[in-house]
Amino acid sequence: MANYLASIFGTEQDKVNCSFYYKIGACRHGDRCSRKHVKPSYSQTILLPNLFQNPAYVDTAGYAKGKMDPAQMQANFDAFYEDLWCELCKYGEVEELVVCDNNNDHLIGNVYARFKYEDSAQKACDALNSRWYAGRPIYCELSPVTDFREACCRLNSGEGCVRGGFCNFIHRKEPSADLDRELELSTKKWLKERGRDERSVTRSPTPEPTRKRY
Repeated sequence: MANYLASIFGTEQDKVNCSFYYKIGACRHGDRCSRKHVKPSYSQTILLPNLFQNPAYVDTAGYAKGKMDPAQMQANFDAFYEDLWCELCKYGEVEELVVCDNNNDHLIGNVYARFKYEDSAQKACDALNSRWYAGRPIYCELSPVTDFREACCRLNSGEGCVRGGFCNFIHRKEPSADLDRELELSTKKWLKERGRDERSVTRSPTPEPTRKRY
């Protein structure tokens, strides 16, 4: 019986624990959900709810929502993504950074960061909960999500999701190809200089952001 319960934990067959929370780290029912949201005591992944102020959905930096043109919106997002990536690197090696492009209450502006080590994620979580970003307090928690292939909407990267921003799976907002390449190269250089051991006492400076936000 115990083996069976363990095998269905967090799946749709599990009638006790919420499969959406387990897969995505967020659930549209929130505290009203009839199933348990089991918060992990340790994880490689942190969640920063509602951190990204998406100019497509909210007023930002002097622009009314939806008034930025596509080039401005991409530049704004690239600056945010680079800024956050460089900041998170101060706590340890970041393996994946995922920003939600959804417009529903439980996913809008959510940011997930998966670190190489669990202690790096814990260190980031502890530090960021006392920080502010863009004039707003940061909230951070450990997330059960470790496989974003399950968390992200598969239709969104294919023929298109009919639910759009209101889909209950993550619609991932991507940085520009140039920025993605720059961050990959700068992170490789940083890891090489520090000997790929983030627990080393002597550490080289983390990558620094270069883009300006709107």
